[in-house]
Amino acid sequence: MQIREIYKVQSTYRQDMTVKGYQFGRGEKAACVMGTLRGNEIQQMYICSQLVKALRELEGRGCISAGKQILVIPAVNTYAVNMERRFFGMDNTDINRMFPGTDYGEVASRLARGLTEEIKDYSYGIQFTSFYLEGEFIPHVRMMETGYQNISLANLFGLPYVLVRKPSPIDTRTLNYNWQSPSTAAFSVYTNRSGSIDEESAGQAVAAVLRFLKRMGIIRYESHSGFISHVIYDRDLTDVHVHRAGIFRGRVKAGADVRYGDLLAEVIDPYEGTVRESVTAPTDGIVFFAHTRPLVTQEDTVYQLIHRLHR
Repeated sequence: MQIREIYKVQSTYRQDMTVKGYQFGRGEKAACVMGTLRGNEIQQMYICSQLVKALRELEGRGCISAGKQILVIPAVNTYAVNMERRFFGMDNTDINRMFPGTDYGEVASRLARGLTEEIKDYSYGIQFTSFYLEGEFIPHVRMMETGYQNISLANLFGLPYVLVRKPSPIDTRTLNYNWQSPSTAAFSVYTNRSGSIDEESAGQAVAAVLRFLKRMGIIRYESHSGFISHVIYDRDLTDVHVHRAGIFRGRVKAGADVRYGDLLAEVIDPYEGTVRESVTAPTDGIVFFAHTRPLVTQEDTVYQLIHRLHR
């Protein structure tokens, strides 16, 4: 294992922020795994740490394929992690909305540019990331329709679902969108936590990456076959909103099978304790995303349901 300095942000008032990468094997740039770009992505950083541990053991046993190189970058935005903030500590910028970045201008843009130059030549790019809403997901692989997406490769992770979505204008500044190219197949992997650690889904994510690397001939590793992934699109998801603000009392979790009219959650009056709103399922389906914060505001998306697959 070789520890490399990927990028350094110099600071006048505090210790410099150094982005570290952990390289396994030598030769062709086969796969790069990216961890936390946002300060509250603790689960994502933890998954990468467990992946570093597993790859170090595999390398010690000679299980990295000859002429193949793997790079793992567990954390980028360590300033924000230390301050327990989601966005970049210097100017409250979302680094994942700054790609491909520039060689000049604000710090986050230069950082994004430095990362882009470092990772752009890898054949496969895997990012552990989080949703803009706080909550839990069914573990899945997500890809944007950039014209370069490869759904058949996404199935090789062996996670329950592969979600393919059309990018919105703001998505064109994300890492995943800019990582996809004729030479790089990029994937975003979501687990059911972000700001806290869930050992079960973290283990599932590590196993999924190792399974993918094995199937692409990058490592030699005995793994279970995982799930036969079901491919879904934006049109297969139904957003469930709340119409009142208050304390959120969720009744179902990600992965739950619900029927039309089932109670999903309640919005509680924070002063009087009464139920302001009962949130019910608008269709039969499977809970793909579930809101987990204790408070909600009016018109928040609190659930996403996968339409029933067998009609």
